[in-house]
Amino acid sequence: MPVTLLHHLIRSSAARTPDAVALRARYISLNYQKLSSAVDAFAGGLVHLGLARNERVAVWLDKRFETVIACFGAAAAGGAFVPANPALKPAQVSHILRDSGACVLVTSPERFAGLADTLATCPGLRHLVLTGASGAEPTAQAFTTHGWDEMLALAPEVPGHRVIDADMTAILYTSGSTGLPKGVVLSHRNMVAGAQSVAHYLENRSDDVLLAALPLSFDAGFSQLTTAFAVGACVVLLNYLLPRDVLKAVESERVTGLTAVPPLWIQLAQLKWPAGTDEYLRYFANTGGHMPRATLDRLRALLPSARPYLMYGLTEAFRATYLPPEEIDRRPGSIGKAVPDAEVLVLREDGNQCAPNEPGELVQRGAMVGLGYWNDPEKTAERYKPLPLDAGVRAAGLMRPEIAVFSGDTVRRDEDGFLYFIGRRDEMIKTSGYRVSPTEIEEILHATGLIGECAAFGLPHDTLGQSIAVAVTPAPGCTIKPETLVARLSDECRHHLPSYMVPARIEVLQEALPRNPNGKIDRARLFRKLCEIAGKAPGVRVE
Repeated sequence: MPVTLLHHLIRSSAARTPDAVALRARYISLNYQKLSSAVDAFAGGLVHLGLARNERVAVWLDKRFETVIACFGAAAAGGAFVPANPALKPAQVSHILRDSGACVLVTSPERFAGLADTLATCPGLRHLVLTGASGAEPTAQAFTTHGWDEMLALAPEVPGHRVIDADMTAILYTSGSTGLPKGVVLSHRNMVAGAQSVAHYLENRSDDVLLAALPLSFDAGFSQLTTAFAVGACVVLLNYLLPRDVLKAVESERVTGLTAVPPLWIQLAQLKWPAGTDEYLRYFANTGGHMPRATLDRLRALLPSARPYLMYGLTEAFRATYLPPEEIDRRPGSIGKAVPDAEVLVLREDGNQCAPNEPGELVQRGAMVGLGYWNDPEKTAERYKPLPLDAGVRAAGLMRPEIAVFSGDTVRRDEDGFLYFIGRRDEMIKTSGYRVSPTEIEEILHATGLIGECAAFGLPHDTLGQSIAVAVTPAPGCTIKPETLVARLSDECRHHLPSYMVPARIEVLQEALPRNPNGKIDRARLFRKLCEIAGKAPGVRVE
């Protein structure tokens, strides 16, 4: 039977090639048969603990075997996994636990030590699974603590709950334009269709070795697992400190496929690659933003035999478009066409399709369109909407609406159907491959009590895509010198936020921030002012 459930990607490959290597981490290998057995055992352990159908299992770990087993095991048990980025701070992880209502948390003793004090704010948490021995187990917590080996031995023969491809299997948290991160709900169908689609256009095969350099909490990072498992390939899990570590792994593991975000590619392009790397590196792929042309040209010169793929994606629909390597020179700047098993439309506000080269909103339909934002009907209604009949792709006699993802991104389509990114409608900051909510930074600054008001923005940056800049006014009666205030605010950000969210520039303004007629901060005027102060052109293009 065709694979329709996420965990069956592993089970199917284990049936075909049980001894093939599925995962490698720190030069230790795990074959498909052992991986499949561990996933089933962990699923049985979750069911034994009382995990109900659709309940959430949060995973806060770096890239390791246990991370993969816990995620796929939660899916096999009939629950949904919630991977938290290992770069997040405990307060942000606690938000994810509360918002998702996770009843199980899988983490390491070291991470738990920093998180323990905040777990009292997570009333839904019933079980804690630690990957090693903890020297500080809780004594008065509402949850029960279990060891990793205990989980695998609890009930390996217990089957998971019955689920179908339409059921949820994951919640991936991504920052919104306002507020704290929101959870994108993906089904088995979304993730399996995405895996098969990407594996098809990247021409993945069983002898591939894919390097998982991106966080597994990213859709593109987790996609390295699913595309590899779809064809029985090997994934090398890498937690790197420096770009050179990535290059060393590519060489030592003879990696055939590497996917990264622009800031990493920019750094990698500046390194000296070992001669003959492209004899085994079959392709390199970019996601998470626009790759500068100079970087692309440098990589192509370093890796003349490797095929470059430029991709655009939405967490809300898992994958969206790609530009085939043979089109790169003919269509510079294009984000390509829809991936297999998806359709991408360019629509006007009235729902009609745009004419060639007319700007419009990118709208995606098909098997990869997610289930919405977890427990957030308002934001779901804003982004996941019925496809207009005027779009011309559905018959008038169909009575049930089809839900599509309205991206909020403005694009144009040329006469040959290739798409070109123009800009974002929201105020998200795109830096180092991450989507950062301005409000999340602003809330940290407001909590200091040192400022009156503030607004965070992304300014154009040659390597990061955007750098984070903040305009603040001192709190009434504040007598702290501006340079001292900047230093204290920066320290607070470094204490409460991961490094990629720490502002690179904080400007103290003595006058009130500009307002629009509605009394809200006029972000457009303030953005232009920050650009002038920083000596940057205000016309930001982010792809």
